[in-house]
Amino acid sequence: MADGFPPPPGPDEEPDPAGPVPAVRPFLVTAGRVAGAGETAAERPIPVETQVIATAEGLGALGRLSFERHDIVAVCAVPQSLAEIAARLRLHLNVVRVLAEDLRAAGHLAVHVPDTAATHDASVLRRVIDGLRAIPDSRGVLRDTD
Repeated sequence: MADGFPPPPGPDEEPDPAGPVPAVRPFLVTAGRVAGAGETAAERPIPVETQVIATAEGLGALGRLSFERHDIVAVCAVPQSLAEIAARLRLHLNVVRVLAEDLRAAGHLAVHVPDTAATHDASVLRRVIDGLRAIPDSRGVLRDTD
């Protein structure tokens, strides 16, 4: 582990599909920007249950996108909530919010904010909670409590 990454899986172990947790600090990924720093409704953070899907333009631009932006557009080939993206890619939720907004502005993602009545549906809230629990803490430990 001298290089900062865990050792490769043994012959009987499954490789981690998401790979190692990124060592780059969130403020570096977003160039210091934070979600919800604005005062107007248009500048409020995108809700965690918001569904995001890659556009044809976004999928066509995958070769030109780098790092986290590439990964977000790639995973959004099928609709994903922001919470699911953060969990799958092991990124901080606010990093995903900031980058998703950038990708939406560039035409690479389509964002669909659900009806507020749907956000109060217990099954939707349970899936969001499960997605948030799947995000490891700073030590890479998953939260497994109710």
